[in-house]
Amino acid sequence: MLTIGELAAYAGVTVRAVRHYHARGLLPEPERDHSGYRRYDAGAVVELLRIRTLAEAGVPLARVRELLQAGAEEFAAAVADIDRRLEAEIQERQRHRERIARLASGDGLALPREVVVFLDRLRALGVDERIVQAERDGWIPLAARSPERVAEWIARKQEQIEDPEFTGFYLDLSEALDRGGDDPSLAGLADRLAAYLTELADERGDEYLGGPAPVEPAFVELMDRLAFDTVPSARRLIELLKERGWDGWTALRRAPDSHHTNSRTTPSASQVSRT
Repeated sequence: MLTIGELAAYAGVTVRAVRHYHARGLLPEPERDHSGYRRYDAGAVVELLRIRTLAEAGVPLARVRELLQAGAEEFAAAVADIDRRLEAEIQERQRHRERIARLASGDGLALPREVVVFLDRLRALGVDERIVQAERDGWIPLAARSPERVAEWIARKQEQIEDPEFTGFYLDLSEALDRGGDDPSLAGLADRLAAYLTELADERGDEYLGGPAPVEPAFVELMDRLAFDTVPSARRLIELLKERGWDGWTALRRAPDSHHTNSRTTPSASQVSRT
């Protein structure tokens, strides 16, 4: 026969836990012997282990009491249900571990795999890390807001950076990052970029540049600020582009006074930096 301390030790719980289970009506409390001690048999060890296992699996104590009183078939069904829930929790934790692992590698927190691949592609092309960071920081809220659209938007971005001319704009902007806003290279870049965008829009339509789904102006403004804080020269580039018939950064569109008008505010698939 076991004392309460020995029972607790065999089951791997504290004496306080045993007393709590007594108070909740989960574990019968034996009568005291002639010496004034409560003595437990081996059956109490088995019962306490069952309680502990169910409790550690996250089963509420009220439900534990029901299960302990259930028949074999009901108990087996309940245990199978608990096992399925634990398996789902394990899978969710595994996804968290994968995110943490990606975070340790630099870009993966809250970003889908295809976006991480796109960012790595920009680095491989030689794009300045500050521009890559602006892209990354823009994708985080965009992916959180509309995760179902990420595959569509990133596919278009990946298609466009396969165009050497478009990739050249990224590289030109990379070289201009540390120059002043009045540097003539920005004006030259704006000239080339405006001509390219006009030609592309005439060939494939403004929708190809603007994207298929509207985004509210406040969200666009937030993402623009993220970009301008990281890449200050981007603000000057957009001012120059507006003079040449194009406006926007996160939401690229023809300027209102352009001879082609399209004021839709949508995630741009062909902006210089960040969708």
